[in-house]
Amino acid sequence: MSTGFQGKFHRQNQLSRFAKDLVRRSRSHCELCDKHGVKLEIFEVPPIAEEPSVDGCLFICEGCRKQIENPKKMIPSAWRCLNNSLYSEVPAAQAMSFRMLKRLAAKKEHWASELLEHAYLDPEVEDWANAAD
Repeated sequence: MSTGFQGKFHRQNQLSRFAKDLVRRSRSHCELCDKHGVKLEIFEVPPIAEEPSVDGCLFICEGCRKQIENPKKMIPSAWRCLNNSLYSEVPAAQAMSFRMLKRLAAKKEHWASELLEHAYLDPEVEDWANAAD
């Protein structure tokens, strides 16, 4: 993968090809918190593959993105929605939900710990969720 500005621009161009598919899949709702009527953006769920794919991406709102990228500014109550997204039909949403629940459980959020105890993911999804943290 290229580095620098050109590499980033090229990657964003590749990801923009998935926009229509993501809009259809998400029904124009954030795939984590289910907000609608807000600007949604493509988010690649780490670890990022060399070649982007729609299956490795989520369509999420700015609020979710900011908290994912800056865990110190997480608002635990904003993530109660993970109860639903953990059982999404979208493996990327499951993996990211599981990852966020682990972060919340580490911050002593008991509700997140309880969700993790009862969560069941396909082994491949669970491996993906554990791969980046």
